[in-house]
Formats: sequence, structure tokens, C-alpha cells
Amino acid sequence: MKEGNIAAGVAHGVPADMRKALAAHPDARATWNGLTPLARNEWICWTISVKKPETRAKHVERAMADLGKGKRRPCCWMGCVHRTDKPASPSQKYILDKRSQKKS
Repeated sequence: MKEGNIAAGVAHGVPADMRKALAAHPDARATWNGLTPLARNEWICWTISVKKPETRAKHVERAMADLGKGKRRPCCWMGCVHRTDKPASPSQKYILDKRSQKKS
């Protein structure tokens, strides 16, 4: 699926801040549109999974820099926990359990 000239992910649409950044970075956008929907989804999820707006802005900035260099996946990312087409991996379950314990 495409939103304008920017392709979306599997479980996530492209958030406005990422869409704006991709529109301003042609090299990053070229890599982005050449990615699989699953790879785009991981970039989106990696960006939106943070809590603070400042951290999110840093993730968008880093994504543009990395995509601009041709990088295809975010580093050290456990994968999208929002996907409903497959069960969560053991590492995802571990992180989700840790997060729920913090909220308690």
C-alpha cells in the first residue's frame, strides 16, 4: 500500500513525521520504497515505540540518515510487536513482560 509516493508497512501506516522526513530526503525515500513492507514496518515500529517526543525525533532523524546510506533494517531491533499475522517471538515476549512489570 502507498500513501502518496511513500509505501507503508505491514501493520503500520507511515506516521506524518516520517512521511514528512522521507519527502525531504530523496536518498532515504528511494531506499524506503525499495524495502519490503515488513522492513518498512520495522522502521515505523522502531520509530513509534518510544515514549518521549525528543527520542522519537531522534529515531526519525537516525532512520533518514541510515536509509539514506542504504541501510535496510533498524539495528538491534527485536521486531514489531504489533503484527497480528504471527506469534510474538520469545525475545519479544520477554520485553513485553518486562514492560508490563514496570507498569505495575
